[in-house]
Amino acid sequence: MAFFNAAFSNPLPMNAAPEKPEQGLPVFVAEQLKQLIYSGELKPGERLNEAALALRMGTSRGPVREAIRMLTGLGLVTAVLNRGVFVRQMSVREMLELYDLRALVFGFAAERATDHLTESHKAQFEALLDAMDRACETENANQYYELNLKFHALILLLANNQRAQAAYDDIIKEMHLFRREYFNAPGNMRQSNAEHRTLYEAIVKGSKAKAKSTAERHVLKGRERLLSNIDSSSPLAGL
Repeated sequence: MAFFNAAFSNPLPMNAAPEKPEQGLPVFVAEQLKQLIYSGELKPGERLNEAALALRMGTSRGPVREAIRMLTGLGLVTAVLNRGVFVRQMSVREMLELYDLRALVFGFAAERATDHLTESHKAQFEALLDAMDRACETENANQYYELNLKFHALILLLANNQRAQAAYDDIIKEMHLFRREYFNAPGNMRQSNAEHRTLYEAIVKGSKAKAKSTAERHVLKGRERLLSNIDSSSPLAGL
């Protein structure tokens, strides 16, 4: 899944200019900016400074301006008249709606995954679950987040439905705007991975109904964990 591969890439350090392709420079810059947004380095509500970004990317302001237009079209940034362009700041209502949609699509995918599981897939799932356990033990939040994305991506892959996979990817792209910051509060990772194991066991047993309900509940429990960690200083508070 191209999106997940891109999401796992590390954004450029502040003092490093990327190696730029000879063609398609605005697209390349847009991808770099997306990584910075997805990683949380460019935070919701933060203003994009064309000059600073051009210096960082080692290019002129033109490609940066075009890249920002692309991100505006994707809904990742918002232009405000006479003020500039800002990383999109999502409201609590929008967040809750995305979780509802994600639960539906993920439940559908988990149910379908029971029909396509192979021994090779089992090995992949078990490796991911063990790696997430280790990330919990070492409290490596960034590693856990990325492994979690891979676990979910594997289930979507096994659903064998391109429309569902595309819809899920679109939802996850938007959720990166807020989810990474609040996802890995203490205790959340262990509970999340316990739910992963329950879901995996249902898929292995071929229990369609349990796989679907467990997947939906896992997403909605994640929503509860996120809401419990939003405090008055959060960008989401009061929205």
